[in-house]
Amino acid sequence: MNSNTPAGSSETAPAAGAVTRADGTVYPVLGAVSFTHLLNDMLQSLILAIYPLLKGEFGLSFIQIGLITLTYQAAGSLLQPVVGHFADRRPLPYSLPTGMGFTCLGMLLLATAPDFPTLLLAAALVGTGSSVFHPESARVVRMAAGPRPGLAQSIFMVGGNGGTAIGPLLAALIVVPHGRTSVAWFAFAALAAFAVLLKVGRWYGRHHATRGRAHIPELGAGAPSPGRVRAALLILGVLIFSKYFYLAGITSYFTFWLIHRFGLSVQAAQVHLFLFLLSVAVGVMLGGPVGDRIGRKRVILLSIVGVAPFALALPHANLVMAGVLSVVIGLVISSAFPAIIVYAQELVPKRLGLVSGLFYGLAFGMGGIGAAVLGHIADVRGIEYVYALCAYLPLLGLVAVFLPDVRPSAASGRGYRPGPSRS
Repeated sequence: MNSNTPAGSSETAPAAGAVTRADGTVYPVLGAVSFTHLLNDMLQSLILAIYPLLKGEFGLSFIQIGLITLTYQAAGSLLQPVVGHFADRRPLPYSLPTGMGFTCLGMLLLATAPDFPTLLLAAALVGTGSSVFHPESARVVRMAAGPRPGLAQSIFMVGGNGGTAIGPLLAALIVVPHGRTSVAWFAFAALAAFAVLLKVGRWYGRHHATRGRAHIPELGAGAPSPGRVRAALLILGVLIFSKYFYLAGITSYFTFWLIHRFGLSVQAAQVHLFLFLLSVAVGVMLGGPVGDRIGRKRVILLSIVGVAPFALALPHANLVMAGVLSVVIGLVISSAFPAIIVYAQELVPKRLGLVSGLFYGLAFGMGGIGAAVLGHIADVRGIEYVYALCAYLPLLGLVAVFLPDVRPSAASGRGYRPGPSRS
């Protein structure tokens, strides 16, 4: 028996074109990476969730709150394409636990920071950990995906979005009652992720030779020209801008908006943020497999444009409707990201690390810039003006109609069949 084959697979010789054991979906690896993604993004969202606490303790303005988000998301974005580009040339199996070490240090520093510059340093360490974690995680996910890349991306991303949703809830239950120093306890979550990623790194190192090329799709005869590929990547960048600028307004300032508009307590507002982020996790889980069935382009277009009427209604809603609308918005808008990542990977199949790092990094960067810009606007014009302005951002998703079709060839798709004219 081939030692590089996942346990429990059949050893019979496959027919031509069948999905072989080297190409099958490895769910234990996907589960492990998703779990560590949950822990990683839980720690990031914890920073967002304790913004009201930090604002009161350090006397911060909204622009300073935005600068914290900008710092950790800039650190989490600028390095990702660099890590991905280097890993395309030389695999980095043990970069995964290394990145989690940076995150652990950042959480410890956040718990003990005496001033605002130290808070920024803590945020930068957490962002650096994410910049190392995401590109190589995306490579492992694609290696383990087999014939279901959309589902695999959703499994991976739902861990991250689930962690993002849990962060505010843990902040409300632990950090708010016990103070900022209790953040140090969350360093144990980073250590747990470090241990799991050591095992994932070993699997990556053992199986890269057998699965490192099998997971890369080749485009069929109708592949877009290099010019159309560049244009499509630019369109995807616009979609990332639209999605993550809007999400920055929700994740960074939703609690402030609820407190200001409806007079909620900090803990009650954090529960609303938890429900929104939980809906984002569910939407991510749905977006990948739906994209496998009906095509990435349809999912991208329906997700980002379809959220527009709900986003336009949110600034004018009462408390009950605001809660309902925020959940619907989270479900719809989040379903696009797995499709965007897999679509980009299929556009540039031989630069998997670079393109994954580029789009994860762009998502981080747009979120960070959005938080800083919207924070400045909130200081100048008020938090309600921010929500009225952001409501129009999803309309930029209309540019998705210009995306070309992307269909892996039957010979190289390894069992993945998106269907005619649906990509």
